[in-house]
Amino acid sequence: MSGTHAGNPVAARVRRLEERLVESGHVTDEELDSILTRVLDGASPLNGARIVAHAWSDAGFRERLLADANRALPEVGLSMAGGLQEQRLKVVANTPERHNVLVCTLCSCYPVALLGPSPSWYKSEAYRSRVVREPRAVLAEFGLDVPAEREITVWDSSAESRYMVLPRRPEGTEELSEEQLAELVTREGLIGTAAV
Repeated sequence: MSGTHAGNPVAARVRRLEERLVESGHVTDEELDSILTRVLDGASPLNGARIVAHAWSDAGFRERLLADANRALPEVGLSMAGGLQEQRLKVVANTPERHNVLVCTLCSCYPVALLGPSPSWYKSEAYRSRVVREPRAVLAEFGLDVPAEREITVWDSSAESRYMVLPRRPEGTEELSEEQLAELVTREGLIGTAAV
């Protein structure tokens, strides 16, 4: 995991942490690379889209997903394993009364396996600080106008816990197959910065 990170202070901090872990004997560079390869292998927003489409199509799965996402994911052939330990995933549903949006205020923790690599704006200090203070304004900048009567909840990820938004199913999609529904879901919809 070598390389320069001159323009990316987060990447530089991560590399310093990796070096400390290697120096202390907790892990080797090869083990870190192996973990990263496992995490990124198959990591795609298509995974999150499949989960959403299945939840839209199967009320029982939706209920199980919202109650305990880690236990429900194997039903669609996915899991939150891949690193040194399984991360806890909480799926939060958008409703007519509530809109959810994700952030990691400390760094850029994010469910990579389900959403693919995080977008650069998600890692930016501006997004990380502003979405907590003024989520409605930030979402408007993304082109998402959330009605004033709809509450916005900001979910802050951590090293142990990740979140994914279950967007509202678009009207007029009752006849679509799960595969067709999955095509409607975007990474931004899974983060909460866009509607589906």
